[in-house]
Amino acid sequence: MDDSRRGYRVLIVDDEPETLSFVTEVLASNGFLCDSATNSRQALGKLRTGSYHLLITDIRLPDGSGIDIIKIAREKHPYMAAIVITGFASIEGIKEAMHLGAMDYLPKPFSVRKILDSVESVIKKQRLRRHSAGKTLVLNSTIMQDVMALVEKVSITDSTVLLTGESGTGKEMVARAIHRMSRRSSGPFISVNSGGIPEGLLESELFGHTKGSYTGAHSTTIGHFQAAEGGTLFLDEIGNMGQPMQIKLLRALQEREVTPVGATKPIPISTRLVSATNSDIKREVENEAFRRDLYYRLNVFEIRIPALRERPEDIIPLAEHFLNRLRGPFGKNELEDSAIGALVTYSWPGNVRELENVMERAVVLAGNGAITSEALPDWFSGFPVSEIPPASENGAVHLGTIVDAVERHYIQKALVVAGGVRSAAAQRLGMKRTTLLARMKKLGISGGGREEAP
Repeated sequence: MDDSRRGYRVLIVDDEPETLSFVTEVLASNGFLCDSATNSRQALGKLRTGSYHLLITDIRLPDGSGIDIIKIAREKHPYMAAIVITGFASIEGIKEAMHLGAMDYLPKPFSVRKILDSVESVIKKQRLRRHSAGKTLVLNSTIMQDVMALVEKVSITDSTVLLTGESGTGKEMVARAIHRMSRRSSGPFISVNSGGIPEGLLESELFGHTKGSYTGAHSTTIGHFQAAEGGTLFLDEIGNMGQPMQIKLLRALQEREVTPVGATKPIPISTRLVSATNSDIKREVENEAFRRDLYYRLNVFEIRIPALRERPEDIIPLAEHFLNRLRGPFGKNELEDSAIGALVTYSWPGNVRELENVMERAVVLAGNGAITSEALPDWFSGFPVSEIPPASENGAVHLGTIVDAVERHYIQKALVVAGGVRSAAAQRLGMKRTTLLARMKKLGISGGGREEAP
């Protein structure tokens, strides 16, 4: 079983102790976190207090139907997967279960292999559905697929999430994906740039205010926490928040209530908070610029969004995504090889946001023609077009071969500059020596035969 499946929570419901024990043992031994119930009442109780990625239930139970459990479970969490177990070949029952969202069924008796194959198949379907919910994210790279796996795991909970990463990496897009996959997806998603609101107004913006509470407060207004009731509030640039406001936010999260400016009575809230920062918030905590207790309250679950330079496999798919969105009256502009080479080799300090702006500029300059390197800003370093692999017979060039060609070019260049010293070349490339050796082996690079300079 793939390690990415580990940590998935499964609720197994069956009134037969042998079946319950067998399924639980099979899945637990393969890394799943299993919980069990022997009847509908127990199952519904666990669903009210817990969160699960997968439900496996018998159709016939002593005090009800597994179909009813699926229906209630899907209302609580629309992205929960379900498998039905049946000892009776009831086509109508299976059809009804599948209509309500079950993705597979297991007729008794079943083997270990059958259980694992069914669960594996359902999780793949579930992941495709979740990826569809996160369709604004480009997930070609392994590192972004790992991010999506974390998004999947945290989406079933109401835990606070802290998104970290450089400016422009797409933290709000990840926050929206978490919201769309959660049981709060039918509720509002409110995005607030807390760093862009003056400190003196931030309390009123977040918690609301009463009429006459301060000069200019001509009416009672609810804050963003109340506006996001039943949904998700995304607070960006949380690291810029001042200490007095940090204390008030901490209290709101601890007590699950807010007190509007000028009011004396607190208002209960049911809002999930996802926050984000592009600063080194751990260092700010150590320097006492950010409260440690608030940091731990916000950082129940942290997801780091990688910089674009860390995921070069995503650069061209993202560029194509933006070009498709910017499609004008002449259709979508195509990327020529010279532009592809320049895009892949650029360092992208502004990350995805910068790439979007560059593509918009390129479309304007290219008009109805193809986008070449000349349509890109002057500071882009040109990758030698001659080193781009030739197209196949059908005219296609696989993106992976272009990325390999670019990587081979810069590794060889670093080895030449470093005089063949592999440790020095690795340092120039910003990678470990062992990583460089592995990449050289994969790319068939034989140069650089010394570990240290003589």
